[in-house]
Amino acid sequence: MALPSAIKLFEMAPRDGLQNEPGTLVPTAIKIELIDRLASAGLTHIEAASFVSPKWVPQMGDAAEVMRGIKRRPDVVYSALTPNLKGLEGALAAGVEEVAVFGAASEAFSQQNINCSIAESLARFEPVLARAKEAGVQVRGYVSCVLGCPYEGDIAPKKVAEVAKALFDMGCYEISLGDTIGVGTPLAAKRMIEATRQQVPIEKLAAHFHDTYGMALANLYAVMEEGVHVIDAATAGLGGCPYAKGASGNVATEDVLYLLEGLGIDTGVDLQAVIDTGYWITRQLGRKPSSKVALARNGGGNQQ
Repeated sequence: MALPSAIKLFEMAPRDGLQNEPGTLVPTAIKIELIDRLASAGLTHIEAASFVSPKWVPQMGDAAEVMRGIKRRPDVVYSALTPNLKGLEGALAAGVEEVAVFGAASEAFSQQNINCSIAESLARFEPVLARAKEAGVQVRGYVSCVLGCPYEGDIAPKKVAEVAKALFDMGCYEISLGDTIGVGTPLAAKRMIEATRQQVPIEKLAAHFHDTYGMALANLYAVMEEGVHVIDAATAGLGGCPYAKGASGNVATEDVLYLLEGLGIDTGVDLQAVIDTGYWITRQLGRKPSSKVALARNGGGNQQ
């Protein structure tokens, strides 16, 4: 199958990238500036916050302040994770225009992550989807552990397809398939997509791959060959999974952009601006980007 002519990038750094950042809380003003910089770089879909209990995810405790503080651009969708009805109501009050719910393709991971079975987690989302529909807000669905689980090992593609279909049938407009611990390989990724596209239209599927084993770009190329044209990525490769030992961050937006530019695929995103933003945010966090492209570009150019 021919590669897509255009790719929609879904930027994850402000939420998935920062939510598990250890140590000191990232200041609200830094989060707001990160989102504004990413939007200025041309990213049109940004997951900006997570409306969850600060007890469980302290870094996201200022979600409402972040959403109210950003300089909203009319061409950008700013979304937030809302795992339950309370989170959704908080997001709606803060003016969020798109929300997301998350399930898992692994029973063990579901129990460890959100303390319930897959079936129970899906049932919890029904009132969230109903309320979001009433409010005119789109809902995105995430499926974790689609290519492997830290507790169960390999995950059957059929199981991924079942959970994706349940979320799609429930009303999620797009299903993001997450290799949460980054163990996938291209053939496994293709088989997972082939099974899932039998249940959910390919244009409704997104790839959310972590780069633990350095396979994320290869896996993305493999699923693009299958017709996937939505990719989740995080500037500077920020992120990780607290429930998955050794899991590194998301695939870096910079590296995905470099790949896509080399393939002649349009994104509308300024690679150098993203590189600069990656250096800026990692300086705030006291480290360097994990993006290979950023590191190769001689320090990120203009880094103010």
